Amino acid sequence: MLETSARLLRLLSLLQAHREWSGTDLADRLGVTPRTVRRDVDRLRELGYPVHSAPGTAGGYRLGAGAQLPPLLLDDEEAVAVAVGLRQAAGGVEGIEETSVRALAKLEQVLPDRLRRRVSALSSFTVPMFGATPGPAVDPAVLIELASACRDAQRLRFTYRDHGGTVTRRTAEPHRLVAAQRKWYLVAWDVDREDWRTYRADRITPTPPHGPRFPPRRPPAEDLAAYVARGVSGAVYRERATVLLRVPVARAAERISPAAGVLEAVDEHSCLLHTGAHALEVLVLHIVLTGFDFEVREPAGLTEHIRAIRDRLDRALGDRASG
Repeated sequence: MLETSARLLRLLSLLQAHREWSGTDLADRLGVTPRTVRRDVDRLRELGYPVHSAPGTAGGYRLGAGAQLPPLLLDDEEAVAVAVGLRQAAGGVEGIEETSVRALAKLEQVLPDRLRRRVSALSSFTVPMFGATPGPAVDPAVLIELASACRDAQRLRFTYRDHGGTVTRRTAEPHRLVAAQRKWYLVAWDVDREDWRTYRADRITPTPPHGPRFPPRRPPAEDLAAYVARGVSGAVYRERATVLLRVPVARAAERISPAAGVLEAVDEHSCLLHTGAHALEVLVLHIVLTGFDFEVREPAGLTEHIRAIRDRLDRALGDRASG
């Protein structure tokens, strides 16, 4: 019986690891006959695991979704990854903190000591950079509804509160959700405005019923993360600027987050930074504090502000030297 139980656990692990297995491959992995595999699959079904099978030489076995969540088998690395992920799951999704703690308590209760120590060490000696300034909370039910509409290519109806607080009704064809800097964004085709738009998920209130289904459109960009970052870093600001940074784009990315500006490689020695702020004076400070040599491409008025700040600093240094 012990050998059979161990084999069932091994079979379940294999089924969870890959989308589909042939009966021959499973028999080879387990060191048994295909007939034994069929019997073991029947035992898993009796335990509530929805194992689907297709007959014939080209048939195979696949673990499907059931009415209830069956137990999952995780290897060491997967268990550590899930535990660490649960510890970090509170950021940006409303109401998930308590759920994450309950799930983490269940997982840590059964973790072997060696894995529990690894999780504890990683959590104890990691400081979240954005912990003091969490992003806006998003109702997880809203995220699920948005993701489902993206998956099903179903028109979405919702009210949207913009940056200024104005609420409007929208109908959109959702494409993808993008998560960045503890915020969630929906990229969708706005039906009434006949253009692509990016919506903050925490400002969306779905107003079902949704539908009908729509044929998918060509997305606004291949790199949706960069597309959203470009809009986030400049769209809401009154002033925008483009400057040439005299460093490789990879080095600039180490200092400049996607929320602070969009980087575009020029050559192996330089890149463009597209960014924005509510005032040109703030833009000057933002660019200077990157620590890189730069050249203003636009707007022309930014150069005048740089000169004014330079003169002010020269006067401050001069006064100090004469004192």
